[in-house]
Amino acid sequence: MRRVELGQIAEVFGGYAFKSKDFNENSGVPVIKISNIQGGEVSERTLKEYLPDSYLYDYENYQIRRGDILVALSGATTGKTGVYNLDRKSLLNQRVGLVRAKDGKSEQKYLSYYVSKITDDILNKAQGVAQPNISTKELAKFEIPLPTLSEQKAIVAKLDHAQRFIDIDREMLAKYDELIQSVFLEMFGDPVRNKKGWEVKKGKTLFNFKSGKYLKKELLDESFEYPVYGGNGVRGYYDDFLVDYPTLIIGRVGAKCGVIHSIKEESWITDNAIFLEDFAYPNKINFYYILLKLLNINQYADYSGQPKITQKPLKNLDIIHPKEDLVLQFEKVYAQIVSEKKKLDGSLKKSEELFSSLVQGVFG
Repeated sequence: MRRVELGQIAEVFGGYAFKSKDFNENSGVPVIKISNIQGGEVSERTLKEYLPDSYLYDYENYQIRRGDILVALSGATTGKTGVYNLDRKSLLNQRVGLVRAKDGKSEQKYLSYYVSKITDDILNKAQGVAQPNISTKELAKFEIPLPTLSEQKAIVAKLDHAQRFIDIDREMLAKYDELIQSVFLEMFGDPVRNKKGWEVKKGKTLFNFKSGKYLKKELLDESFEYPVYGGNGVRGYYDDFLVDYPTLIIGRVGAKCGVIHSIKEESWITDNAIFLEDFAYPNKINFYYILLKLLNINQYADYSGQPKITQKPLKNLDIIHPKEDLVLQFEKVYAQIVSEKKKLDGSLKKSEELFSSLVQGVFG
């Protein structure tokens, strides 16, 4: 099978350096940045910044269409890819590359599978120490196997079928999360309204809130053992841990401050997060995990500068305190559901391995 450079069969170009002072957070034409590429796609939920409608015509060459493939060209996530899955047009910001099949040259979906496969290759080819980056000219030089259009369609159909198994497993995992929340609400009701009249305790009487410790990102390495949690989940791995007991983490800084994570293993927690210690009722940690998620902690953030949450409102949180036997009953149900989720995680891993094997067979 012959190989051609990506630029021979696709348009490959970068975005425009729009001025941040022209952005707004309400309406207009969405501006797509690297941060909008999440989970292999760009969807409605990721949109945050907009430009006036007139920009759509003034910068027509930077318009994004449904199905376009976007690539992060610089930063820590260089090589990250995603497909634009919106019917509305958007504008491409600087530092984001776009790949679009030329008419009659290739199948767009075939290209999207190829580009997602070379993520690591893009990062390896990127230049720069402090800030990895790659140009669209370099991206266009990557070689791609080029079967006939009919063969491409057959390959896409096979990969789509394998991808569907992954999607089904992920959808089921999300359903299990919904089930846990549904069980909680059925047993205890809305913890904010507290229509069931449960006793209420202040957060500071149930656990201590403690800030994590600063850790330079240069010290992180994927080969290390202990996960490092920041304001929005795992940000890398370190060779030491800060906590060695099950606890809950609350994101402290950033747009997603207030997000809740439950950890069971030895971990490091950075100063972008707050964690709980000295639980008054350590056997109820899963109950508190779901409860804190339902309390929408983000509402207590200070938005005068960079969004952030302090310990003060957390210490004064009103937290329902239902009967002991009912909470322990919930803990058992929670454990059963989590056990089923682990089985499904195994199925998802096998589906992903199958998909990777098929992609490797196609693109080598």
